Amino acid sequence: MALSRIYASKLACAANKNSLPVIATFVRNASDSTDLKAVLTEKIPKEQERVKNFRKQHGNTKVGEVTVDMMYGGMRGIKGLVCETSVLDPDEGIRFRGLSIPECQQVLPKAPGGQEPLPEGLFWLLITGDVPSKAQVDALSREWANRAALPSHVVTMLNNMPTSLHPMSQLSCAVTALNHESKFAKAYSEGVHKSKYWEYVYEDSMDLIAKLPVIAATIYRNTYRDGKGIGAIDPKKDWSANFTKMLGYEDEKFTELMRLYLTIHSDHEGGNVSAHTVHLVGSALSDPYLSFAAGMNGLAGPLHGLANQEVLVWLQKLRKELGDNASEDKVKEFIWKTLKSGQVVPGYGHAVLRKTDPRYTCQREFALKHLPNDPLFGLVSNIYKVVPPILTELGKVKNPWPNVDAHSGVLLQYYGLKEMNYYTVLFGVSRALGVLASLVWDRALGLPIERPKSMSTDGLMKATSK
Repeated sequence: MALSRIYASKLACAANKNSLPVIATFVRNASDSTDLKAVLTEKIPKEQERVKNFRKQHGNTKVGEVTVDMMYGGMRGIKGLVCETSVLDPDEGIRFRGLSIPECQQVLPKAPGGQEPLPEGLFWLLITGDVPSKAQVDALSREWANRAALPSHVVTMLNNMPTSLHPMSQLSCAVTALNHESKFAKAYSEGVHKSKYWEYVYEDSMDLIAKLPVIAATIYRNTYRDGKGIGAIDPKKDWSANFTKMLGYEDEKFTELMRLYLTIHSDHEGGNVSAHTVHLVGSALSDPYLSFAAGMNGLAGPLHGLANQEVLVWLQKLRKELGDNASEDKVKEFIWKTLKSGQVVPGYGHAVLRKTDPRYTCQREFALKHLPNDPLFGLVSNIYKVVPPILTELGKVKNPWPNVDAHSGVLLQYYGLKEMNYYTVLFGVSRALGVLASLVWDRALGLPIERPKSMSTDGLMKATSK
């Protein structure tokens, strides 16, 4: 089945108010093969031809307009990128290959006894456009387990980094050092034909995704624990279960949380800083390790992946001043004080979304199920009632609703992972699924080096005076 028809069927189901049970029976995997690369090898020529024909017919068709405010405002809203893996709708939120988060929670395979989707299934969906079978997901779990071992030079580097170095800096350094093992870089240096680029980007991407939990767990153990070894990967466990075991956590509910966390943070279309950076650096034919490391340096910024840490700092300040059982009136007073001091309420608002982030909602549902009486969760719930009306009254905020960062740190704190500086590393491990799936398709479709045109203010003034 062509990808276009897969998308159309999913979107048609999504438009139906009773879509969830329909999707569960209607969406099928296009191939029974458990070999992901073989599935892609079959799909890519068809998609290349579809894109080629579309460009031939509509290459000069204009899509949208660019305003001066867009140019000065960080290119906000400019339609200028292609991203196949996900689309962000202002009202509905994220859709992964046409499927919403609740739909993914229903149709993607789960671990035995588990209720949350396995990230392996989300990766299969992102990179192929198909909902995978349990057998396909299990095969992917085993393949990542087999690719997970780190080169000795990376282990030595990680073990010799100062514990005072921020975990995101350690992650970026380790991923960059893996460039030494790049199959794409080696093939390119040997003159491989450009039609084969995607195969080597795929191999590097699979290796990198497999190794990221090992890198991340090593950083955690070295920085916050005893520094002892993380233990061996168990090929019988899924990607998230191996990760939590290496971190040193045995609670199955925490593993379930990690499966949910790694799934919902994986992709957010192509224009966010981390995704765009990976695409941009990859467009120069830098290998996946260098491209992903660049994206992680962007994710480390306080306006992107570091935001969940800022939410917790603010919550702790609120708790210290008001306690756990503060009334709504006291919370309102604290929020107004925050806003009048020129600060923002962290975790609220979004560049694109205009309603509550579905990633916030599914984390809230997890909390209601597993930690309904946690004081910090109770505080977050109270803030959820209070903040949107205040921001609406303020009149300057386009989206007064909570985003993903308003909730994620609370859940991690509950299960004992209290080291806030580490949270963005978890975000980075998850984000690899989306940006690397996109990178494979960037090379499969032969997308060129990215080079937008810039103008000076004088040039803009001249152009707008005509």
